[in-house]
Amino acid sequence: MKTICVFCGSSAGKREVYRQKAVGVGKLLAAHATTLVYGGGRVGLMGAVADSALQAGGRVIGVIPRHLMDLEVGHRGLTELRVVASMHERKQLMCDLSDGFVALPGAFGTLDELCEILTWNQLGTIQKPTLLLNVEGYFDHFLRLLDHFVEEGFLKPQNRALLLVEEDETRILARMQAYEPVPVKKWITEAER
Repeated sequence: MKTICVFCGSSAGKREVYRQKAVGVGKLLAAHATTLVYGGGRVGLMGAVADSALQAGGRVIGVIPRHLMDLEVGHRGLTELRVVASMHERKQLMCDLSDGFVALPGAFGTLDELCEILTWNQLGTIQKPTLLLNVEGYFDHFLRLLDHFVEEGFLKPQNRALLLVEEDETRILARMQAYEPVPVKKWITEAER
């Protein structure tokens, strides 16, 4: 795992623990000489994870769309900041640059990025570990929703298993390094069953 992409909120949330965990992830990546790739912002959890990695001597690559850079939320102190044309280009470049993905607390943007990566893994477009850091149960409702998808027959159990879940940020790299991708099986239509 030379490069990990972190998806997280551009807000800090209401509880200090969210920022603390983001700081812990940044420090962990720097301590293991793992480059942080993230959305390029200087605010919220995005800023916290980037700043902590930089302060610990880590390498940080930000990827931000031009319109967000123009709103002055782009982090100008990174190792490298790539400004792209769109959110779609941002997600593709972050994926291309990364060996794996970690999601921290966030909202629509974080879930959008996480779910797109999970979909690409499910379809076999990529085979990269994807982990959710469930800070003090923040994602419990989302995880129950995924289980509901399985119960209702819309998500196969092997695809549900594509999302690793961890509560302790100090274990995320070990969990991701132990990840073994499951080969994508041929899609079978209802008529073929």
